[in-house]
Amino acid sequence: MSLPTSSPFPAPGSKTELEEGSVLTPRFGPDGLITCVTTDAASGEILMVAHMNAEALARTIETGEAWYWSRSRGELWHKGATSGQIQTVREIRTDCDQDALLLKVQVAGDGGCCHTGRRSCFCGATRCRGGRGIDRCGGGQLRAAREHERTGRTSHHLGCRPGGAR
Repeated sequence: MSLPTSSPFPAPGSKTELEEGSVLTPRFGPDGLITCVTTDAASGEILMVAHMNAEALARTIETGEAWYWSRSRGELWHKGATSGQIQTVREIRTDCDQDALLLKVQVAGDGGCCHTGRRSCFCGATRCRGGRGIDRCGGGQLRAAREHERTGRTSHHLGCRPGGAR
């Protein structure tokens, strides 16, 4: 499936209209996509980054549930349609020049968002200024997820939750 060429949104206007106006005129890239950061509406935790084309954004607005464009599969993707982790959109924001989106969502099901089974796709941490380097998902976070599976206790400070996502 290819990206549609028409957009249900008006063309972006002047810089002032983009930055100060009240009309949603998203600036999709040359590939027809706009980057979308998705956060938990209650906690503000960053859950994932994905991309939307005009149709995905329009469906998100129409249905109140998050739709994305899967670059790897080349198709629309209704987040949670197969996993039960439907993302109910509480708010959509654009950045100052409308070339990136922020979705604030409430996640259904087990609350996971990452295809690895974690709550957040952002599970690695890089320490700066003399730190020990990168702590990737396979380290403490995976151990915490396994501990949760074994004991039912969650290490909330790590943002891990077991369970599949898609």
